[in-house]
Amino acid sequence: MRQIITTPTQLSEIMRIRRGARNVSQQTLAAQLGLSQGRLSVIEGDPTNLSIGRLLLIAKLLGFELVIQDRTDAPTTAGW
Repeated sequence: MRQIITTPTQLSEIMRIRRGARNVSQQTLAAQLGLSQGRLSVIEGDPTNLSIGRLLLIAKLLGFELVIQDRTDAPTTAGW
């Protein structure tokens, strides 16, 4: 699956869909993350303040990888 995410709402939806598709409960994923189920529910509802480290761990646990690439409509920046 390849999905371009541009808003926290999209991230939230994708996380919930993938978790459900893998039959992983919030309780189970929360335990793997060292969080309470309630905290994971808040994160899934609004991932706006999710740290990069936690996002990477959630992605790994849900079988995703994060890729950063140039936007097709953005000019490239020399020096990167």
